[in-house]
Amino acid sequence: MTNIFIDGSAGTTGLRIADRLAARSDISLIKLPEQLRKNNDARADAIHSADIVFLCLPDAAAMEAVALAGDAAAKIIDTSTAHRVNPDWAYGFPELSGQREKIAASKRIANPGCHASGFIASVYPLVANGIVPADFPLTAYSLTGYSGGGKNLIAEYEDGNRDIRHESHRIYGTTLTHKHLPEMQKICGLAQKPVFSPILGDFYAGMATSILLPGFDAEKVWQCLADHYAGQKLVSVAPLGGDESVVYASTLAGKDTMRIQVSGHSEQAMVTAIFDNLGKGASGAAIQNMNILLGVPETTGLNI
Repeated sequence: MTNIFIDGSAGTTGLRIADRLAARSDISLIKLPEQLRKNNDARADAIHSADIVFLCLPDAAAMEAVALAGDAAAKIIDTSTAHRVNPDWAYGFPELSGQREKIAASKRIANPGCHASGFIASVYPLVANGIVPADFPLTAYSLTGYSGGGKNLIAEYEDGNRDIRHESHRIYGTTLTHKHLPEMQKICGLAQKPVFSPILGDFYAGMATSILLPGFDAEKVWQCLADHYAGQKLVSVAPLGGDESVVYASTLAGKDTMRIQVSGHSEQAMVTAIFDNLGKGASGAAIQNMNILLGVPETTGLNI
């Protein structure tokens, strides 16, 4: 039996992880009473009693939790932004070259960001295989459901008296300094950060992250991605020229998988990663990483 502690279990990511783990007979959840949820002594005791700890916290609280862990034997999977570009932490996207082995051997795993997951899944293989130069000025946009913004944003969007503007899409991050940019650049080996525009939609869950590639042959882009993800269980590449002339960001809401679609022709390409911002973009990815640490099939307990 593996003892699991979710630090930050009241947030949307923590709740989804707990939901996915609830039916598993190989997992025992360590739970703190509500009044002790933010008590550092209680948190430290739980961390030191656990085999695996999920951190579903803001960055500062996640770093505090790592300090509380000290030399504890527990393996930590951090879903915050705090450690994603830290070289001492394994980046938790197993489908990248050699990354599955790094995760399995590590005690510290940084779970990818939701927007970053879609961007990296699409761009990393293209750069690694020389299809897209590392210094190419990439442009991307990403449409997401509001659940990724946490309880306050969910309440804002589900308020019956909300601002009527919520019915339209909201472009944010207009300073072009989104918190996922450092991991996008580092993990993909880019010479510069992409121009990235996140967009919030009036729907609960789902994500579609698109990368625009002027001057690239869509068939060559597709072949590279199809080869890279061949045989993967949670990331797939749709057939080139399939029936999906329209992409809906909510297509894989509730699922823990990701589908990559390539559109275009010989002179232009667009790559779109479709997934759930709380699935492969957060909680589902965290559980996949936990399964790797446990040596069980990666899809165990996931909705595929």
